[in-house]
Amino acid sequence: MRISVIVPVLNEEKSIAATLTELQRLRPEETILVDGGSSDATREICQRFGVELYLSRPGRAAQMNFGAQRARGDVLLFLHADTRLPPSAFDDIRAALQDRKVLGGRFDIQLDNPRLLLKLVGFMISLRSRLSKVGTGDQAIFVRREIFRELGGYPDIPLMEDVAFSRALKRRGAIACLRSRVVSSARRWETDGIGRTVLKMWTLKALYLLGISPGRLKRYYGDTR
Repeated sequence: MRISVIVPVLNEEKSIAATLTELQRLRPEETILVDGGSSDATREICQRFGVELYLSRPGRAAQMNFGAQRARGDVLLFLHADTRLPPSAFDDIRAALQDRKVLGGRFDIQLDNPRLLLKLVGFMISLRSRLSKVGTGDQAIFVRREIFRELGGYPDIPLMEDVAFSRALKRRGAIACLRSRVVSSARRWETDGIGRTVLKMWTLKALYLLGISPGRLKRYYGDTR
């Protein structure tokens, strides 16, 4: 079962080297990076690692779909530029997908800051996702390639593409909620404040589920790098 790792990047010079260093230790069979037009040193850093690097129009959904079209693996694993996989990641994915009813899944998450409140944030994200069977992009969503194509990939929207795709995947079949944890950057919580960030995330998700367009919501989301 061949796994293709797809990483969308945009101005990630501060985090992409650490992510790729950890990823290469796992010896992935295929790594595809899709740059959305970085204006910093992201592309130069990526080229040092000898991975497949493409340029596409910006937008995380568009970049991930672009990478998926070029992937040769049986399974597509979408990894954020500031997220590191656990050592057992590929074995855990293959074990989960031995059950043909399982179409894809996501990992539990912890943030890379030891503060107790941020440990609680990671725990609550994992719990919410486990109960709802809906993953977010920083949980390293994975899916069988044929199912991804049947679903039409990620919807080409500026925000909530991960939630929309996860909900569509859940309606299609069984989801694996892996207990092994990815480690994701706490930079948004550190920069904007824990309480403010949690409130913003829940508000945006609630408004999206109520039908507010992702284009309008994107204006209030902001990018932290």
